[in-house]
Amino acid sequence: MTNKHQFAWFCAVGTAGFIVDACALYAFAGLLGWYGARVLSFWMAATTTWVLNRHFTFKASARQVLGRSGLAHEYAQYLVSMLAGGCVNYSLYALALVFIKTPWAPIVGLAAGSIGGLVVNYASARFWVFRKR
Repeated sequence: MTNKHQFAWFCAVGTAGFIVDACALYAFAGLLGWYGARVLSFWMAATTTWVLNRHFTFKASARQVLGRSGLAHEYAQYLVSMLAGGCVNYSLYALALVFIKTPWAPIVGLAAGSIGGLVVNYASARFWVFRKR
């Protein structure tokens, strides 16, 4: 798979993750508040994208990774790798909640954060978690 195709798959998987993220954010906001729900929704989205990325985007590399270290290790490594992009993501989300004074602030912040974390997350997934040996 070419780098362009791989990035396109990563974006498609990210779209699925965004949908999970948004649904979880709104589902848990009443219970945990907008900031707490965002932590849970990020974890749920990251878990979703790990499953989809390992089966579609990085399929060949995932088999190599799994053979070396096991599924739990790969999942943990993926979550750790998503933290850098997650920090960018959460920061942009929080800024939107502070500065955008409309009911749309949570979803605008979620979208801005997702776009902001995209490149960081792709690089860490491709060059660390699912790198070819």
